[in-house]
Amino acid sequence: MSEKPTPPWANEIPEGSFISYAPTYRVGEYFDRFHKTSYDGLTYYFFDPTEHGYEKGKKYPLLVFMHGYTNAMEGDVCINYTGAEFYSKDDYQKTLGGAYVLVPLANEYRGDDGKVHGSWNDSHIAQIHDLICDFMKNQAEPNGGISKKVIFGNSRGGTMSIKIPVRYPDFFDIAIPVGADAIVDDNNLEVFEKNNIGLFLAMGKRDEINSYEERIKPVLPRLEKLKKSFIFTPDWVYNGDHGIASINFGFEMGQHCITNAMHCNLMFDDGTPMEPRLPKGITGWLAEALKD
Repeated sequence: MSEKPTPPWANEIPEGSFISYAPTYRVGEYFDRFHKTSYDGLTYYFFDPTEHGYEKGKKYPLLVFMHGYTNAMEGDVCINYTGAEFYSKDDYQKTLGGAYVLVPLANEYRGDDGKVHGSWNDSHIAQIHDLICDFMKNQAEPNGGISKKVIFGNSRGGTMSIKIPVRYPDFFDIAIPVGADAIVDDNNLEVFEKNNIGLFLAMGKRDEINSYEERIKPVLPRLEKLKKSFIFTPDWVYNGDHGIASINFGFEMGQHCITNAMHCNLMFDDGTPMEPRLPKGITGWLAEALKD
């Protein structure tokens, strides 16, 4: 009998399927490829491709990763939780032709009330924009500069990955929100449409926090018409071992944490894709999108 809590959806999984309680990849294997510094009171990590075999004097894309709620309190592990860690790997970098990776951290802390404070909210939008601009000027420009800019985000960070391009519509080329539905809030979708911002939306149909049926399904036709759009909404979220993901810390989040699948490039450990339309995974899609 498993010591893990049984998820509430266990009796709904397809016949022959099994439940997987943890990602199959190693966490922290590539942390030493990242530098740690700060700007305007925010700590951030970054990876520089010109320190890993890519020539200086050329422009490379910048990939910004926004973390989810409470993740900043995990320190270096937050690099992994955002999905950023493997983008420093040689094969990911090769697919993209080299890319800078940037991971800002919110000043999260647990207060006397037991609650987490300091997480991402609208007050951070301008601060994050300025941090990115400073990084581009002082880190990337001396090496050749930045070509295009992509913002990823998981959960609350996914909401930020939508809100920041909405506030600065001429700044980012592509947004990749994971486990977030904020694209349908206010006039966010209209801004993406008007400014031709590329979108890769990843959210499970059974997301425990966001309602696919109520929030995403009604606007699918518009989402699919966005420039360089790809809508990835699987029936079940899987880990690399082909098992359906369960992450239960008192609240089942297995289907919400689709970032684990994204982190391993939407590829199973045996090399088969989790999404048949993406035979080369998310990095293959991104490499093509960055060419336009």
